[in-house]
Amino acid sequence: MNTRARMPRLVACGATLALALSLSACGGDNGRASSNDGKIHVLVYGDASNKVEKQIVDTFNKTSDVKAVLDTIPGADYQQKLQTIINTPQAPDIFFNWGGGSIQPFVKAGLLMPLDSFIKKDPNLEKSFLPSVVKSAVVDGTSYGVPMRGTQPVLLFHNKKVLDDAGVKPPQTWDELLGAVKKLKAKGVTPIALGGGDRWPTLMWFEYLYDRIAGPGLFQKAHEGDKKAWESADSKKALSMIRELVDAGAFGKNYDSVKYTNGASPALLASGKAGFELMGSWYYAQQQSDAKAFAEKDLGYTTFPTVPAGKGDAADVVGNTNNFYSVLKKTKHPEAVGEFLKLMYSDEFVKAQLAIGNLPTTTNTPKFLGTSADPDYSRFQYDLVAKAPAFQLSWDQAYPPAAGTPIQQAVQQFFNGQIDADGFIQAMQALPTE
Repeated sequence: MNTRARMPRLVACGATLALALSLSACGGDNGRASSNDGKIHVLVYGDASNKVEKQIVDTFNKTSDVKAVLDTIPGADYQQKLQTIINTPQAPDIFFNWGGGSIQPFVKAGLLMPLDSFIKKDPNLEKSFLPSVVKSAVVDGTSYGVPMRGTQPVLLFHNKKVLDDAGVKPPQTWDELLGAVKKLKAKGVTPIALGGGDRWPTLMWFEYLYDRIAGPGLFQKAHEGDKKAWESADSKKALSMIRELVDAGAFGKNYDSVKYTNGASPALLASGKAGFELMGSWYYAQQQSDAKAFAEKDLGYTTFPTVPAGKGDAADVVGNTNNFYSVLKKTKHPEAVGEFLKLMYSDEFVKAQLAIGNLPTTTNTPKFLGTSADPDYSRFQYDLVAKAPAFQLSWDQAYPPAAGTPIQQAVQQFFNGQIDADGFIQAMQALPTE
């Protein structure tokens, strides 16, 4: 999941950029050195959410002497391009990221501005957001990010008609999920759609099972460098339950040749060829906007099942807590940057995000939920995140970028039987933590 924003693997602006090119993606005053032009440059992931980001920049520029310029990079190129410019004259003042491991290398390199002084001056930069979200951009006890865009918890989606035809109800427990798999198979339906060809959708199953069985502590220990955590009894139990689900035929036989990014796995659910799909909350809007999708009334959603004797709280969620704005230490306009960041909890920002299907994690969001495209779905998500004891950041976002590919490779190889539990454990123990 290491380059996701909303429906992140669906490339927003098209063609791949050569790394040597200056920023030229979807618009904006790109490629200019922010420290030399008397402006603040705001770099974002190029996709449909740029509509709101442009609006907020325009609002800021109406009252600020120092003007903001919105720069974009197409989603597929974002992380790689960001790393090539982050320590050059073309670096932005403010940039989009996922918190966690995505900013850790920049913090260690001394490139980012700690936001504690900003927060001390304006406490709303912290207290106006849900606590479980804010902490995702805290590194070594210091805040380096202000939430922007919306939250992206992973949910278990289902086709109501398919489940009804098979006599299946949305599973609340692991045993109920296994029972649903049997009934759906008996009906000739693939129980669970999976875009295994992209690998990151498969990772979601590991994240939730590890949390349900061990609680968030196991992954936290592993992420902090305790390699033995991967050898624990809870870790091995999670892997055995994943193996049980795969061997039961829950995902069919061809999941590694199916992708989410080209719409193939969502189409299985929409066409009635699959019963469930585990996916980020952006999936709902995608299914409703897809001309081939089923009617809104047939798309259901629920939380991940509980696991017997599991140590994890049933209210825990996994996914991407939010996207964040971080600030480069060398910005020449810190006061203007601080004023710009205040707009991330403004009423205007919240209403504009809800209007395009994003769900901000600001404390003032609830009073505007009725203005969203689907108030019931927005309320479900918001309550889920607000009440979550733990919100585990996607593993390939929590770890530094260099670990993303090894994580996804280990996940895919374990799922398709190329490596066993010991092989998976060894692969995870070998991950870089810095």
